[in-house]
Amino acid sequence: MGKLFCDSSLTAIAETFQPSSSPAATLPWFDPQIKTADLDNNETKTTWETVSGLEDQQKRYLERLQTKGVQWKNSVSGYSTIFLLSHGGDVEADGNCLFTALEKAMGAESIDARELRGRTVKRFLEDLGSDDLERESIDEAIKHLYSPDLRTGWGIHVVQEVKLLASKRDREGLDVAITELVDLGLQRELAAETIYRERCIAVEDGPSWAKYMAISGSPDDEFDIITLQYTEEGLLSVDDNVEGHAAAFGDDIAIVCLATEFHREIFVVQAHGSDAMVDEDNCVFFLPHRPRSQIHEPPLFLFMKGTGNWKFTTVFLSILLRTGWCGAGADHYEPLITHSAPLLSIEKAAVVL
Repeated sequence: MGKLFCDSSLTAIAETFQPSSSPAATLPWFDPQIKTADLDNNETKTTWETVSGLEDQQKRYLERLQTKGVQWKNSVSGYSTIFLLSHGGDVEADGNCLFTALEKAMGAESIDARELRGRTVKRFLEDLGSDDLERESIDEAIKHLYSPDLRTGWGIHVVQEVKLLASKRDREGLDVAITELVDLGLQRELAAETIYRERCIAVEDGPSWAKYMAISGSPDDEFDIITLQYTEEGLLSVDDNVEGHAAAFGDDIAIVCLATEFHREIFVVQAHGSDAMVDEDNCVFFLPHRPRSQIHEPPLFLFMKGTGNWKFTTVFLSILLRTGWCGAGADHYEPLITHSAPLLSIEKAAVVL
């Protein structure tokens, strides 16, 4: 069987934002024979042998997900069904991959990646304004991800990043201020760091995260993303993002918002290679993202090639779990196409979720 990367502590990703009272049993449930039929009409299908960047043991495991499927159980009705998972093809690594991949995984014709990003931000802000969210925990998690304390974390990271938001209309003024410091003899990178930290918005709480996550790399964006990279010795580099093409990578906060918006679980299927020191039976993990609302639809699945540094992954996850989240952004997501398989034996499923 495969491994579901979930224990009692990992459920914090949903519990932090779970409504205090909402009787699940009183809500209607979908008819799986009807709702999953649309998924079966999606012809985007790629064999795992053709997917780049995978080792043989990963391909063998993922082929089992395509032939034997995963068993998913509705927590409300107790109904179980099998879904076969196939790769939905590559998506561009432009920062919008979470939303592009989810668009393909949903087989959505009436909604595109840009709208998915917008609905993510809208859902987050609506929930942030309610009494259901623990604001302090959210802010702590966001600050840890995007404005980390550079005095710590070096046992896990070689490089840490700080994300800042520069208003597009202020870019000329920022450039002038940086040039003035350079003319006074300050190194350009240090001058840029000084000005950006003084005049830009740090991504460190709910409202600033919403501004950040709204950025798709379009000229219509209100802000540009500035990235400061640090090593333990100090400033490493400054990405000015002069052309404004950088987009905000979707993170686990965004995935939970999407799960909530569409009333369905979203599983990130993460594959780790042999350099992660895991055997074939444990090289694929399912990271669950449960909605803060009740589940009305079948689950969605996204694929992510995990880092080879398994120690890095588990330690980092444990830190984020203490703040209610299970991972950072900047991961590349690819779509998984879901096919219902009601005639397959549940007992022979490759993975039980």
